[in-house]
Amino acid sequence: METILEIKNVTKRFGGLTAVNDVSFSVKAGEILSVIGPNGAGKSTLFKLISSFLSTTSGEVRLSGERINNLAPHAVARKGVVRTFQETTIFRSMTVRENIIVSHHLRSNASLFGFFLGTRAARSDEAVFGESADAIIDFLGIQAIRNELASTLPQGHLRALGMAIGLATNPKVLLLDEPFAGMNHDETMHMVDLVRRLRDERGVTVLLVEHDMPAVMKISDRIVVLNFGEKIAEGTPQEIQNNNNVIEAYLGSEDAAIGM
Repeated sequence: METILEIKNVTKRFGGLTAVNDVSFSVKAGEILSVIGPNGAGKSTLFKLISSFLSTTSGEVRLSGERINNLAPHAVARKGVVRTFQETTIFRSMTVRENIIVSHHLRSNASLFGFFLGTRAARSDEAVFGESADAIIDFLGIQAIRNELASTLPQGHLRALGMAIGLATNPKVLLLDEPFAGMNHDETMHMVDLVRRLRDERGVTVLLVEHDMPAVMKISDRIVVLNFGEKIAEGTPQEIQNNNNVIEAYLGSEDAAIGM
């Protein structure tokens, strides 16, 4: 598999605090790679650097060889690196389908003024986005809630909607920020299956940050481990489970916390 995303010697400092320190790894096209680590390890900061919601102090992020760090976040999203948020950014007064349609805006041919006037380009976009939204709803198996208001959805359905919003942007690399947070076991296993299908059937490369270690060990092709802003390990789930540096970083937690 070819490399689609490269993180090269990325560092982020906030004044005298180094939140991410000289981190490097690559992500292969079609891979599911998880970033894990204890609280405060720098995982969320790294995600913000990759998606350009924060600027790097030094280092590079490259998508298919093109440098994308320190661009505007919407420009990075247009190039294909799309981040879903831990707090799931949605329009709560809209239905599930309406949320997904609105999320296609990065792919618009018409201008905002064109949508206001109802131009031919705007009408064409609306038709295409409606068809795409319906296809995403079918793919994720959420037909039963397509017309439900987002404000009424339970946690598991909110996570599915967050993934649908990400899919609407037609991503090459989807960054999932704690996709299993707040879910029970059955909801987590359902989301694990959805993420795998996203990779297998839609060809989307997935990079995720997650605290649910059993789910991480089940879903990941490879895992990168951060501690105090530095990469301390990288490998397959089995290699990570047996890595002494990782075990030491998680001391104070039960061994089950890292899937052992």
